Amino acid sequence: MAGNLGELLEGLKPAMVMVIVQIAFGGINVFYKLAKNDGMSVKIMVAYRMMIAAASMTPLALVFEWKSRPKLTRRIVLLSFFLGIFGGSLSHNLYAESLALTSATFIAAMTNLIPAMTFFMAVALRMESLAIRTNAGKAKVLGTILSIGGAMILTFYKGAEMNIWSTHINLLHHHHHGMTIPHQSSSRNQALGGFLGIASAVSMAVWMILQAKLSMVYQSYSGTALMSICASIQSVVYALCTERDWSAWTLGWNIRLITVVYTGAVGSGLMVALMTWVARRKGALFIASFYPLLLVVVAIAGSLMLDETLHVGSVLGALFIILGLYCVLWGKSKEMEKTTELDALIKSCKESELRDTAAEEAQFDDPRRLP
Repeated sequence: MAGNLGELLEGLKPAMVMVIVQIAFGGINVFYKLAKNDGMSVKIMVAYRMMIAAASMTPLALVFEWKSRPKLTRRIVLLSFFLGIFGGSLSHNLYAESLALTSATFIAAMTNLIPAMTFFMAVALRMESLAIRTNAGKAKVLGTILSIGGAMILTFYKGAEMNIWSTHINLLHHHHHGMTIPHQSSSRNQALGGFLGIASAVSMAVWMILQAKLSMVYQSYSGTALMSICASIQSVVYALCTERDWSAWTLGWNIRLITVVYTGAVGSGLMVALMTWVARRKGALFIASFYPLLLVVVAIAGSLMLDETLHVGSVLGALFIILGLYCVLWGKSKEMEKTTELDALIKSCKESELRDTAAEEAQFDDPRRLP
């Protein structure tokens, strides 16, 4: 009985870790919103986040991969540079700007576009087969269409308010510094924030494709550390070129310091390490299947702590995106099952041929069969 329970808990570890990861990512959305409302520049926020991520990941790479890390080549450095752009400086700036213009729930729904965008780009780059005549191929195409359609609904349609519950708690008012912040974003901000959210998803999709290439030649902690270092340099240079007020870089013992430490050390550091551990055991599809949980976490946190109001358009768009996500994941899982079965069949045939060859050689070498 104890052995069965232990095996069950061991099997549930990846799922429990991914639940923790999505809850932590939900906290990032809330902290971003609070820091922005406190007057912190998004560019400076991202620059600090990437610097702290680099500072937290580099020791892990040195400790765990010092002896096993392969040689640093020009190709690895170049890949890390572009990973820093698409997975760090560019994507996080777009994400944070979209969050500032819309809501935590809105941008969390946009993250579910990433798997569909990744599939679309992989097909365009011929890294993925479309196979439209198969059920798996049809599911992936349908999922991509549903996800993009949901993003359009989320961006351009609000609809009626949905007052499911309300605690009348709004942490944004506690960190308000003389700015008049409307309860809901304007239609113009909603559209602009939607486009920035889609651009962030596209950037992350490019990052996933490049990350797959880097993971084949470089180890996880070292690769993440290199990417974080490149992203921190890029983010700092960008922030310095656009933010000339040095007082804006001051943190102090306030929500700004908490935000950059949490998003850097936890969001881009510890959580990335945990996701790497899960990916090694279950693969990327398992990780992607938990992204809709982020939307649920942020919707609850936003309505409870930020006094955000859900709209019919937000719920409808999110449902389309989630449905599209699982269509893509289902299609991909079916393809992986066929690939696994084909590999097993090929391996079995090869083993059978080897056994037949060995048997023939044994008969030929048997002295009793000689005339």
